[in-house]
Parts: sequence; C-alpha cells; structure tokens
Amino acid sequence: MTRSGALRQVLTGRQVGLRVCAHCRETVRSPSHLEVRCPRCGARIHQRKPHSVATTAVLVAIAAALYIPANLLPVMYEHTFFGDDSDTIMSGVVSLVDNGAWPLAMLVFVASIVVPMLKLIAMTWLLISIVRKSSRHPLQRTQLFRLVEFIGRWSMLDVYAISLLVALVQIRSLAIIHPGPGAIAFCGVVVLTMLAAQSFDERLIWDHAAHG
Repeated sequence: MTRSGALRQVLTGRQVGLRVCAHCRETVRSPSHLEVRCPRCGARIHQRKPHSVATTAVLVAIAAALYIPANLLPVMYEHTFFGDDSDTIMSGVVSLVDNGAWPLAMLVFVASIVVPMLKLIAMTWLLISIVRKSSRHPLQRTQLFRLVEFIGRWSMLDVYAISLLVALVQIRSLAIIHPGPGAIAFCGVVVLTMLAAQSFDERLIWDHAAHG
C-alpha cells in the first residue's frame, strides 16, 4: 500500500466520536449531534474551532496589509544636534552594514522582514488549501503549521530586533529616538500573525485528507 493510500484510510478523531477541549486539551468521546461540556474545565467543546477559517483569514489579511507600511514607513525618528532624521527597517539594516555590524544587520533583516513575510505566506497557503478542500500532503501541511506556530512563540524577537536597532542608533549618534508609524504597524503584524496561528484549526487539514 502506498503512503498516500495509507493516509486516506486513517480515521480522524471526529469520525470516531472524539472531541478535544480547546482550553485544557481534555479528550471526550461523544456523538457529534450532542452539545458537550468538558468534564475537566466545564468549557463547551466544539468539533472544530468555530469560524476558524474566517477568523484566521481576516487576521492574516490585516497583518498582510500592515506589513507594507511596517516596511515603508519610518520605524523611528531621530533628533540630534545636527537636525532630524528618520529610519525605516531596511535603512536601519543598511546603516548597520555600513558600520560593520553584519551579525546585527542579519538579525534585524531576518527577524523583521523575512520571518513575518514567510509566516504570512505559509498561513495564506494553508487557508487556501482548506478552502479548496485539498487532500494533498496533509502531513507536510501540518508540519508547516506547527513550524509557524513554534516560530510564533518567538515572535517577540521581531520586536526585540527593532528595539535593538533603535538602541544602537541612539547610542551611536547620541540621538533622541521616537517611534514612528512603521513601528506601530510592525507590532501589529507580529500580534496579528500570532493570533492567526492560535485561531487556525489544523484538524481541518486532516478532515479533507480523510475524504480524499
């Protein structure tokens, strides 16, 4: 039997009458037509997270919209004895490179530009596969989501990278730094992608795979 054939014959917990509490992860056996309360925490147990796809799609769409100003607008304004200036994320990276701080420049570039973009692309692809009821590569898609979810636990590293950039500029030029609109948009991207990963129900991937 091929690997794909084996996947198609795997039963999901939903098909055998199992539900998982989203709050405490308790597993309960119950018929699908009955309303169930978790015996451990008392929360209502749903077969799947209500409105998971719609909620995740809205959060990803807003995060994607904020990603553009987060990279185009200034993340900080500098006030020095010689005048005022502003920096975007990319201009800050270039400034670090010009000063020989390659490791810090790479950290800021990866954490602030590459990682958020990859998370948005991954979540968008997962949503599209769910909407299209794709049954292909469920294991790989699940692993991708868990990678995004794992990275989400370290999402504040993105904000830390921006804070580090601000601190370095402030020390280097003895400037007074104020956050710009790009920093606010960037924090919005970080928070919204974290919420999108939390609202996404990965079990939907296997629902379609089981019927493939």
